[in-house]
Amino acid sequence: MKVGKLIVGLVSGAVAGAAAGLLFAPKKGSETRKEIVDSTNDYVSGAKNKVDSVKNSLEHKLESLKAKKNAATANNKVEEAAYNTKADLHKAVS
Repeated sequence: MKVGKLIVGLVSGAVAGAAAGLLFAPKKGSETRKEIVDSTNDYVSGAKNKVDSVKNSLEHKLESLKAKKNAATANNKVEEAAYNTKADLHKAVS
């Protein structure tokens, strides 16, 4: 019997809350829905901007890493060419 009373109480409370919400709502439902949609669009727009910002930052860092790698590769090739040149000169002199 206690479960039945609990369910009746919960349903009664929900009905009373819904009725109070309808009676004391400060705005029409269409206005409230429009505000909800507008605020949701603002949040989505803000989230997109943040995602784009992070994406651009990561792309910039990736390009920087690629440039450093290319510079290191070029430096290694220059050092290798210098070493080979020295070795060739040493052979020619000997």
